[in-house]
Amino acid sequence: MMADIFNNLDRQAEARFITALEERNRESAERIRSLMFTFKDLENLTPGAVQVLLRQVEKDKLPLALKGASEAIRELFLGSMSERAAKMLRDDIAALGPVKLRDVDEAQAAIVTLAKDLAAQGELEIGQGKDEELIY
Repeated sequence: MMADIFNNLDRQAEARFITALEERNRESAERIRSLMFTFKDLENLTPGAVQVLLRQVEKDKLPLALKGASEAIRELFLGSMSERAAKMLRDDIAALGPVKLRDVDEAQAAIVTLAKDLAAQGELEIGQGKDEELIY
């Protein structure tokens, strides 16, 4: 329940609460952090899951969210697109110029919420991590 509450906070409030909790009870803070699903966790999605997410995400949110994303996440999304679409997205990201962190956080939170909703509907799996690799 606490992880869900933290998932719904903006990034700055989340960081303040987690930091305060770590000072009081490091073990609880680590347990909550391990249960949370964040934008960074999207890098654990399968290519098929990324494509499902790309079909549903609002097109104005993606460049903004990826503007503040790690290179790994950016490449995950760009690699799941056609070469032409990836070039257009790169151009959209570059055209944004400086953006407010709050706007990036909101766009990333919207994509995380969408991923959770799609997972709840069974359209994609967000729990697939390194410990759940498939053997062929």
